[in-house]
Parts: sequence; C-alpha cells; structure tokens
Amino acid sequence: MNDFNWADSPSQNAFPVARAGYPFILISAFATAIFALLGLTLFALTGLAVTSFICYFFRDPDRVVPNNTGAVVSPADGKIIWVGSVDTGPCFQEASTKISIFMSVFNVHVNRIPHEGQVKRIQYHPGKFFSANLDKASKHNEHNAVFIETKEGKHICVVQIAGLIARRIINKLQEGDTVIRGQRYGLICFGSRLDVYLPPNTQLNVNVGDSVKAGTSVLGDLT
Repeated sequence: MNDFNWADSPSQNAFPVARAGYPFILISAFATAIFALLGLTLFALTGLAVTSFICYFFRDPDRVVPNNTGAVVSPADGKIIWVGSVDTGPCFQEASTKISIFMSVFNVHVNRIPHEGQVKRIQYHPGKFFSANLDKASKHNEHNAVFIETKEGKHICVVQIAGLIARRIINKLQEGDTVIRGQRYGLICFGSRLDVYLPPNTQLNVNVGDSVKAGTSVLGDLT
C-alpha cells in the first residue's frame, strides 16, 4: 500500500485557483483594464498588483494525503496557536482535545477534511470579527462547525472561524455526507482560523508554533 494518496483528483492546471476566487479576480482584472485604457498608469499598476495577489490568495494546490490508519490531518494551512484539553467549547459540548490553527492572508485558505467519516451535523453561527489569533475569536466570531463521526464511532468537530478581515465562510458539505481524509470542503476569505476538536485520548503530533499544511500534516492519531 502507498504511504500517500489523492483525496481529490489532481488538477490539470499548473496554477489551480479556487472557484470562489473567480469573481474577485474578474472584478479586479476588469478595473485594471479600465485604468490601463484610460491611461492611468499608477492605478493600472496598482490594479495589476492587487489582481496578482488575489490570484495568489485563492491558489488551490493539489495535496497528497497520508494513508496512516487513524491519522487526523490538518484542515488548514497555517500556524498552530493553541493546543490543549477543554471540558467544553462553543460548538463541541464534551471533553476534548482542541487544536487551533491561524491562517494569515499569505496561507492557502482552502480547507480539507481532517478524518474520514459521516457528517452528522453542521452548525452556523453569525458573530463578530475579532482578530482570528485571539482566544475570544473561537466563541464570539462568525463560525461554521462541521461534526463528523468516524466509522469507529469517534467524534470530531472542525470549526471555520472568520477573522478580522474575513467576511465569508464557504462550506460545501451537507448533513449525511460521507467524507474522506484530505478532501476539499470549504474556504474562508482573507485571513481566518480553524479549531479542531478531537477525542481526549488522541495522540498528538503537533505543538504550539508548528507550521502545518492542509491534508498533508498529521495533527494526531485516533488509534
């Protein structure tokens, strides 16, 4: 058996971009073209830089996913800012191990499923827009929680949390969906955070300060 596999079919593009980014890219490119036609060189160059950054922000690289039985992969690119045990949480009302991942505007923002299973519930909560690296963001910010039950009956919750700039959380899942480890499932626009709640006996593989990549980096082991 291979050590890695593809959760999603590899893209045929050299620089794949998430579909959610198309409207932003087209609007920025259109404005840049208008500036250029009007001879507004400084505005056109600024527009070109903005368009290039938006393309970069919405990049959606293919990722190979580890096959390790019980492995929980990171749902996001970013930096681990919190790891620890909690008795309860804003979404997960039971003792668990919580891992928080902060995504800056320079990280890939496409989110992936941490472990295979079935989506049992999806819970959206409108809220505020504190900076995503603050602890109170978990409770007070706009967020969308996905509850997954593994075939062994273990419960996982992954929460997309909007940040200071972010104003749109995208989630493609529905209750009852069967999901696989590393599968793309959503995105948060322009800087944000993800919290992952795992069973309390999960063997962890990360510490605060570690950098992780969605679908590839192993956060812990459920076995």
